[in-house]
Amino acid sequence: MPKIVLEGLVKRYGSIEVLHGIDLEMQENEFTVFVGPSGCGKSTTLRMIAGLESVTEGEIYVDGKPVSHLEPKARDLAMVFQDYALYPHMNVAKNMSFALRLQRRPKAEIDEKVSAVAATLGLTPYLNRKPGALSGGQRQRVAMGRALTRDSATFLFDEPLSNLDAKLRGEMRAELALMSERVQKNMIYVTHDQIEAMTLADRIVVMNGGYIQQQGSPEELFKHPVNKFVAGFLGMPPMNFLDGVISNRDGKAFVEGAGFSIALPPEKTAVALSHPAKDVTLGIRPSDLVYDPAARDEHALSLSIVVSEYIGAQTVLLCDCGGQKVEVELKSTIPIDKSGQLRFAINPEGIHLFDQKTENAL
Repeated sequence: MPKIVLEGLVKRYGSIEVLHGIDLEMQENEFTVFVGPSGCGKSTTLRMIAGLESVTEGEIYVDGKPVSHLEPKARDLAMVFQDYALYPHMNVAKNMSFALRLQRRPKAEIDEKVSAVAATLGLTPYLNRKPGALSGGQRQRVAMGRALTRDSATFLFDEPLSNLDAKLRGEMRAELALMSERVQKNMIYVTHDQIEAMTLADRIVVMNGGYIQQQGSPEELFKHPVNKFVAGFLGMPPMNFLDGVISNRDGKAFVEGAGFSIALPPEKTAVALSHPAKDVTLGIRPSDLVYDPAARDEHALSLSIVVSEYIGAQTVLLCDCGGQKVEVELKSTIPIDKSGQLRFAINPEGIHLFDQKTENAL
């Protein structure tokens, strides 16, 4: 049985509907990440699960039992907020044990639980410090520790790393992944950062405009996006999109546009030629473009460099292809002439096609 089920979840604020019937099942001990742009409904969904927002229509089930009518404290959930929400006058140990003390648990039990969680999160040296004497990353660990001491069945995270700098975010992602393996609980995590989603999730739920666009494993969504939005949202640098038309040359399908004419691989040919509309968008990830001066015309793009970004082992090139933007990722050790046209072979397995009108994958 799924641990948490969302069934026909709708949220309205007055006459404005922000969630339009969300259906989702989250399995036992699964790390589920809701990802999407600001205003897509991901935090609203999380707050409804937590009981911090009311449900307009639909139902939330935990272990098969409806909980939409229950108070937050009765749902066996623990939440970690974006702004830490620590008590500044309490030290780390008292912040972490706050919920247990409210429940009037025995002191020995509280001390044992706090010590165990602090050891797991590397907080033992800081138990007597107050939040003001801690770094942002340490405060976020305290917030997670406070949730863990409650020993809830499910942990909810509302963009917990967004206030940290890039280096700390990377460190905290690794700590979250380790924590997930150790505690073996359900975790539901909201972020707008697709790197967090790809690196942490067992299941990614991509949202936009109050709808679920696609859900699945990170690999499934990266390799098989159902529409242009998902394809462009996941992946860094993002997928390139080139508008063109499908042409049939003696049974072989091509996508042709300004400055390019690309032959489609056999597995895409039948789909393309059977598509009723000829206007399509060709999707290619930067990593699927390989620098190859000898590449055949029908399997390559000729690009002129607009901007070159050196980022260490990799260089990202922003290029022009007949007036359309293309990004390329290649090793910085590859010698290239940045002043002329460069040829990049296309990995045929990395070709994606989208209907220009619906933006759905073909």
